[in-house]
This record gives sequence, C-alpha cells and structure tokens, in this order.
Amino acid sequence: MNVPSVLTTGGWWRFFPVPLGWSSFQALHNSCCRKKSTAPKKSTPSVAFCDKTTNEAGKALDKLFSSEQQASILHVLNTASNNELEAFKSLRGRKSINLVEHRKKFGPFQNLESLMDVPLFQYKTTVQICNSILCPETRVRKRKSQENRLLRKLIKPEIERERLKAVNSIVSIVFGTRRIAWAHLDRKLTVLDWQHKECCHLVRGTYTSSVYLEEISPVVSKMPKADFYVLEKTGLSLQNSTLFPILLHLHIVEAMLYALLNTTFAQSGQHQVLSMNRNAVGKHFQLMLGDSRTSGKELVKQFLSDAALKEEPRVFFPSDKIIHYRHMFSATDQYRIEELYDSLLQAVAFYELAVFDPEPSNSDH
Repeated sequence: MNVPSVLTTGGWWRFFPVPLGWSSFQALHNSCCRKKSTAPKKSTPSVAFCDKTTNEAGKALDKLFSSEQQASILHVLNTASNNELEAFKSLRGRKSINLVEHRKKFGPFQNLESLMDVPLFQYKTTVQICNSILCPETRVRKRKSQENRLLRKLIKPEIERERLKAVNSIVSIVFGTRRIAWAHLDRKLTVLDWQHKECCHLVRGTYTSSVYLEEISPVVSKMPKADFYVLEKTGLSLQNSTLFPILLHLHIVEAMLYALLNTTFAQSGQHQVLSMNRNAVGKHFQLMLGDSRTSGKELVKQFLSDAALKEEPRVFFPSDKIIHYRHMFSATDQYRIEELYDSLLQAVAFYELAVFDPEPSNSDH
C-alpha cells in the first residue's frame, strides 16, 4: 500500500513516500516503539525534586515551633485517640484516621517533620493542626462567636451572654388580638405560673394610647417578677396591607409591655424585656411548614403527659399545680388558645437556645 495516500493527516509517517507492505510497516512501527521505550525516563528528576521539597518543608516546620511546643504537639498526636483527634477541625475525617494508622504501623512520631509522611498531610495543613493543638482557646472563641451570631438572630436587643447564663427565671409572654398569655419558668424548666387573660377587642376600633394602657396595665400587674420578660416577635409581613391594622395593634401592645415591664431601665440602662423570633421557636420544635408555623398544642399536651409519666421530663409541672394546668389545657379543646401554648414553648426554647450551653457540633471545633 502507499502510506502517504492513507495517512494524509499530520504525523511522521507522511515522510515515507515509497510503497510499504504491511510487514515493513509493522517492523518500522516496532522499531520506533523499542527506541521510545529504551529512552531515559524524565520523571525521576521531578520525583527527586518533590522529595527535596517535602524534606525542606519538614525542616521548616521544625523551625516554626520551640522544642517545648514541639514536645506538646507530639505528645497529643502520639497519645490521642481517633475521636480525640477529631476534636480539631483540621484533623476531622480521613486525616485523623491516616494519622492513627501511620502511628500504629511506624510507631510514635519523633519530630514534626515526620508528620509530612502521613497521607493528606501537607505543610499548610500541618501548621494549622499544630497551632490548633497549642491554642485550643481559638476554638472556644470561634464557638462563642458562632453562638453570638445565633443569639443576635434569636433575641433583641442584644444581651451579654453572662447575663443570660445567670438567669434564674423568665416570664414568656405571647399576645394576639384577643388575649395575653404568659408562662413563668425557672432554669430547671419548672412551670411556676401559666395563664392567660382576655383583653377587649382593641383591634376592631380606633383607640387612643390611654385605652391600651387601661387594658394592659391590670394584666401586667398579675405577672410574676422575673429576671427577663420575653415577648414573642411576630413574623407577619408588612407587605400585606390587609394585615396592617393587626400589625399596628401588635406593635402598640409590644411597646406598652416594654414600657410597663422595663421598670429599672432608666436607672440601670439594662434591658429586662426582650423580643424573641417566633419562627426561630417554631424551627426549634419543628413546627414550621414552609414559612408558616403550625400549632404547638399537641407538643404542649405531650409535655403535660410526660410530666406525669416520666421521671425526667423535658418540662416539669409542680404536683400541686399539674391538675389545674391539665384542666386549663382541656378547656381549650373547643376554642384553641394558641397564645397559651406558644408562651410555654417560647419559654422552653429560650432556655434551650439562649441560656443553656448548646451541644457541641463539628463546626464548633
């Protein structure tokens, strides 16, 4: 066959214009392959360069930390279990497993340079791991920063974390267009007081501020003393103009409660009344359905049942009051009183989200 007539595209075959048979073609191809396979490999210098770079990085690693610091780091890495190593963010997942496996196979690490032999351990990652072992408070600061961000979304105005953690009791208040309900809980989640009061239908007419004051003051006078008063912050949107009268009413009631309950603000400058995001409470109890929150009645019913049946219920109801609370709850079967249910749920959520230390998650490490 004539090679140029077949191999018309680029390639060195086109430089052989004489006719070749298949055997000649194959012999020429094999000769080329043999020459190519016996050529010296060019990959060796790059491997040597890589090893040299790794060694230099390892030596640089040893220079970053004092002998005392290196001893502390190596002690942790040579003695910590896989679970303990995963407490450090940079060691989560496969890295901690690789480190333990390498330690079992080759023995304890003698220096920081030897860490570079562990799979997935690069210079930058190793430096981060060493720093996190030497400065665990960095993780604590990060965790506190995350908690503060969550608190800012949860409650307004912003309150010092120390004040929240020192809380002994709160009154959780939820109000609507017809009534105001509250739940008084201590830090053991014991229900000290739980009730609701009807208000006249202020939303149906045009009323002056004095009328609101006359209606709300007697209700506030019945509320017990507490470290904080927590009001529900409605999630209603201002974009719906038909809801404007209701929103206006809720804002007026909220302002009245802020003024009447913040009795020491003028002297101390510290807020005693807080607003808590309604949807955040719904998410905490998995009551959200899209952007809407469903009723918490069944959950409250479960709290009451567990208080009588379980030794360690989530919410405690005093034995001398639980019968009264059950009767009060049963009376809402015909007319649902969502403010009553929500006041209790909000109080529990406040303690669990803002007061008690949350369970550490991976993102906290």
